[in-house]
Amino acid sequence: MAQHAGISTRMLRHYDAIGLVSPSGRTSGGYRAYSPDDLRRLFQVECLRSLGLPLGDVRSALDDPTFAPSALVDRLIGSTQERVAREQELLARLREVRASEPAAWTDVLGMVALLRGLDHGQPAHRQQLLLTAPDVARVPAASLAEALLAEDDPNVAGALQWALGRHEDGAVHVLVAALDAPDREVRRRAVRALVRVPTDEATAALTHSLDHPDEDVRGRAALGLGARGEEAAVTELLRMVVRGDDDVEAAEVLGALAGRHGSADRLARAVDDELRRPGAPAAARARLTQALAELDGAGAMDLLTALTADADPHVRRIATYCLSARTGGARRTRPERRTPR
Repeated sequence: MAQHAGISTRMLRHYDAIGLVSPSGRTSGGYRAYSPDDLRRLFQVECLRSLGLPLGDVRSALDDPTFAPSALVDRLIGSTQERVAREQELLARLREVRASEPAAWTDVLGMVALLRGLDHGQPAHRQQLLLTAPDVARVPAASLAEALLAEDDPNVAGALQWALGRHEDGAVHVLVAALDAPDREVRRRAVRALVRVPTDEATAALTHSLDHPDEDVRGRAALGLGARGEEAAVTELLRMVVRGDDDVEAAEVLGALAGRHGSADRLARAVDDELRRPGAPAAARARLTQALAELDGAGAMDLLTALTADADPHVRRIATYCLSARTGGARRTRPERRTPR
């Protein structure tokens, strides 16, 4: 019987002792005598056990005609998913340790302790670990990037960004993949992290993100690219001024780009196009007028002069202020009151 079923005789005796699979009879010598039906039941037991059922549930499934399998199977699915998740976490941890190229078991233990510390429940502990652990530079960049994407404490996120900055590649591929995450916060963390990675690969990823469906991603990418002097960001920066999304910062970056590339007059014409757009909201026109103060050159001056006679009194006041500040030789500043969205 043991040979047919592929299990040990000890397990057969255990099944008999608990009444799960008992022999139909005994030989004259006292040995257990199993019938074909007994063998069939044993195969059923082993089949159900292979699904992860405990012996008590196996007995109920075989002996209780009212036993509903669906609920039990659902429970098995849940427990299996948890087990698979634990195994995947272990696999990821092993790969992280292997990527650190440990030379001795002390290296392995140190890396494991560091990686476990990143999961500590206290943000202060995680931050201190990142800033003081001697092995933090050996943590794979991908692991740091994944921790950064999951981190909701700004201080710990800053420490992770610092640690990530010590790697040349900055795990750009991990951050790029996270730009399409379903969680908005994860997408925002990813693009902010990309902005701080000073590589050509990160610049290319940010440029591609200018077409992202998420306005937050587009805006952060545009500000980051503009700070790097990339003119590809101009269109989105102008849209940010129109929308009122970080419009003051966007206008400042536009001014810096105009000065760097000598494109102030061209940008002034682009602002004029937006001001003349049919149906442009009054608040957007006010923000565009304020953005002109960041542009040097005759084009911006002429446009501000024309706007002092605009039909909108708020636009007239902003244009007059900006123009007087520039023509009067005063240090160029913005009005204290920001225009409404």
